[in-house]
Amino acid sequence: MILLEERVRRDGIVREGGVLKVDSFLNHQMDIRLFEEMGKEFARLFAGENVNKILTIEASGIGIACLAAREFGCPVVFAKKSRTINIAGDVWTSRVESFTHGRTYDIIVSKDYLTEKDRVLIIDDFLAMGSALSGLITLVEDASATLVGAGIAIEKAFQPGGDMIRSRGVRVESLARIKSMSVENGIEFC
Repeated sequence: MILLEERVRRDGIVREGGVLKVDSFLNHQMDIRLFEEMGKEFARLFAGENVNKILTIEASGIGIACLAAREFGCPVVFAKKSRTINIAGDVWTSRVESFTHGRTYDIIVSKDYLTEKDRVLIIDDFLAMGSALSGLITLVEDASATLVGAGIAIEKAFQPGGDMIRSRGVRVESLARIKSMSVENGIEFC
């Protein structure tokens, strides 16, 4: 998606350690018009898949997931990183390692909101090592729901996550795929 690539080039900041800061428009301050266009693109890419549920993980993927869900006319479920008193009853659970936060989370979704009747599209802001996406896929599989694919805003294609997820037979559609990035040389897209 050229629009997203241009925005990453213009406003993204490459930091040491393979970190891409896009918090001015994607995962802290959110550019809703950009998210609307991303939602339309995900709807185009997954047209005909009869998506009836969008699944994401707390917190950065929620905004993108909501605007994609508007295009599909379906609800968004987000996996929580901690159990609260608001979640009563049985839950699906999986473990994910966060590269950004340097810790492991147990993610949970109420069994009331993810069932075998669902045709699920996973939406997330980044795909790098693949841990978050793997954890979300596990939730879908455990619920015996149908996974139609994963829509990713930015994929770091030079890291193993995308290849690992695709090797499992999961359809992954990334709107911007980064081939390489460094502080010295900037960002190169696939």
